[in-house]
Amino acid sequence: MAKLKLSVSTSDGKTQNLEIEGPKAQPLIGKRIGETIDGATIGLQGKLEITGGSDKDGFPMRKDVHGGIRAGVLMTEGVGFHPKEKGERRRRRVRGNTITEDTAQVNLKALQT
Repeated sequence: MAKLKLSVSTSDGKTQNLEIEGPKAQPLIGKRIGETIDGATIGLQGKLEITGGSDKDGFPMRKDVHGGIRAGVLMTEGVGFHPKEKGERRRRRVRGNTITEDTAQVNLKALQT
């Protein structure tokens, strides 16, 4: 069974941390970064947008890596790599944009209705 930690950010700048597992976490499996879900499926009100997350080993999810795989990607900037010099590129391991059983933490943003 999936066990997820959720960080839900609200429009007033506060973050609510939740932990769900089992049947409550099942509706999130297979969703991608950028998709919106109904908050009632996880016990919250309103619509929520998936903005990111990380897997059980701490590798961040990236929107431009498709699927739920962990991959080594050559990066110039963005999530998972912050270059120290201009033009620097490095190969970094990141998780794909789909929530799977290996995902440990999911970031969500509360949308105004």
